[in-house]
Amino acid sequence: MVDAPPSSSGSAPFWETKALEELTEEEWESLCDGCGRCCLVKVEDEETGARIDTRLACRLLDIGACRCSDYANRHEQVPDCVRLTPQTARDLDWLPDTCAYRLRAEGKRLYWWHPLRSGDPETVHQAGISVRHIAMSETKAAGRNYEDYAMRPREGRAAARRVVKRRARKRR
Repeated sequence: MVDAPPSSSGSAPFWETKALEELTEEEWESLCDGCGRCCLVKVEDEETGARIDTRLACRLLDIGACRCSDYANRHEQVPDCVRLTPQTARDLDWLPDTCAYRLRAEGKRLYWWHPLRSGDPETVHQAGISVRHIAMSETKAAGRNYEDYAMRPREGRAAARRVVKRRARKRR
């Protein structure tokens, strides 16, 4: 996979040159890599405040596509759905460390598998970053203890790092 070609003016792509606040709505939306990780249910221990990531996906997530099935109305349908802004991208510590919004808020580059870099929306799935093969709808767990669906710490992320390291070795 190669980086997106420079614009006709020879400059770097918008995601490398613009601050999050400067992005158009279309540019902002294109930063989403389609991994679905932000749509996984997180459980907080009321006593310790510890967060547990689960394999359970929001009822609106189309797990196969890793996209919201009612994106335009998601905040009405799911009141606790977080509205991502440049500020929340900086503040939310639970955003995946592979999330383009988080990466750009931290001044980091997008990974090779991001659709903006690869030109292919399937690379996020091929790289093992998405929840396509690990998630299940929260509706299937109704009445059950969400902790039963807890992911091991950094589950999925370690696989992503292995893929990135393997890819980095191939480039040498």
